[in-house]
Amino acid sequence: MPNVQQLPGPVASEWVEYHQQSAATSTYVYDFVWDSTADAEGPFCTDPDGNVLLDFTSHVAAAPLGYNNPLIADKLREFDLVDPLKIAGQDFYVSTGGTPEEAELPGPAHLMDKLTEITAHYDMDTVFLSNSGAEAVENALKVCYDHCEQPKYGLTFEGAFHGRTLGALSLNRSKAVHRRDFPELSGIHDVPHSLEGVERLREKLDPDHGHIPPEQVAFLILEPIQGEGGYRVPDGEFMRAVDDLCTEHDIPIIADEIQSGVGRTGELWASDHYEFEPDVITAAKALRVGATISRSELFPDEESRLSSTWGAGDIIASMQGTLTLAAIEEHDLLAHAERQGEALLERLADLEAAHEAVVDVRGLGLMTAVEFDTADRRDEVVDAALQRGLLTLGCGTKTLRLLPPLDVRDRELDIAVDLLGEAVASVEPVSSAN
Repeated sequence: MPNVQQLPGPVASEWVEYHQQSAATSTYVYDFVWDSTADAEGPFCTDPDGNVLLDFTSHVAAAPLGYNNPLIADKLREFDLVDPLKIAGQDFYVSTGGTPEEAELPGPAHLMDKLTEITAHYDMDTVFLSNSGAEAVENALKVCYDHCEQPKYGLTFEGAFHGRTLGALSLNRSKAVHRRDFPELSGIHDVPHSLEGVERLREKLDPDHGHIPPEQVAFLILEPIQGEGGYRVPDGEFMRAVDDLCTEHDIPIIADEIQSGVGRTGELWASDHYEFEPDVITAAKALRVGATISRSELFPDEESRLSSTWGAGDIIASMQGTLTLAAIEEHDLLAHAERQGEALLERLADLEAAHEAVVDVRGLGLMTAVEFDTADRRDEVVDAALQRGLLTLGCGTKTLRLLPPLDVRDRELDIAVDLLGEAVASVEPVSSAN
């Protein structure tokens, strides 16, 4: 059970102050400090003052099995750590012992092989590993620009978030602060994230009456479920319309699965829920490394068009990613995530019915959102939940997101919803409580 005396406590406050002495201003949500030397298991972790918290953020989906999960940790203990643990993986190769078939522990090559296996239904057979999700997106753009004979345009959607490096920033349409005053890629057009938006795009691409020549469009990028934009889950008709339009004009689709992929929605890829065929998938977070996955004919043939010093050389991160995929498969965590996601939405629907401040609950699998009547109320609930020992995060304008581990248990869901309910009640107007 969560057990909170004071947040932040005196020791955590010292760590925050020490960290901030040399840290650039960034996106810290609140002064939660994880003590990596203290007890932590599943969704539970401990801070330096001994407070025990229930983490329903999974580090923004980057810790898909929570803390110290034995499915990962026990395997890693078998490995005698060496130095360096990162090599120049685009210039050299690394073995984890014996032949590839005999190796007891997986390395970068095994991760790439597994990624082609789980994207084979999209005819993908080639992977470029990098360091982060933003790099995965940047390289997806490079792949598509290189493949297009007359690359001039790219397409994105309102509410999109694809990363914080300059090329990825050019695609973002979620918050002005992400892009303001930074230089951008030219030729990026956006439309609403809706069927009406797709129809507007169809008009723009019309060979006779539109103003964007389809043959000059290098890519269309979208998140199968928008993350930073507010956990917006599209319907099947929207995704079919996108797929049909891009097929008609031979425009490659980049599916940004950095937050939604690797089992988060109850399928390995959120794209798998739809009648939709991505040409490139970008993944990271749960993989611990960035990955740009596509078909060999889309990737550049010329050497040095793509490279990344540590891209295919992060030995431990590649092991973690491969072991995570193996655990998902061996322990049927896709079905578990689907069941627990449905159970969580049912519990949250009761929360919505009981509180006027909650205006919507939505999600797919364990990628779940609670929307409030105002942004201020959402922020108050995030803080009130933290004070009760529940870690959550905001997204969109007034939405709170919940991302429990893929193997989350019923008891943990109950605790989380109870704590969230207490947090909502504590900030709700008196009139709605009467």
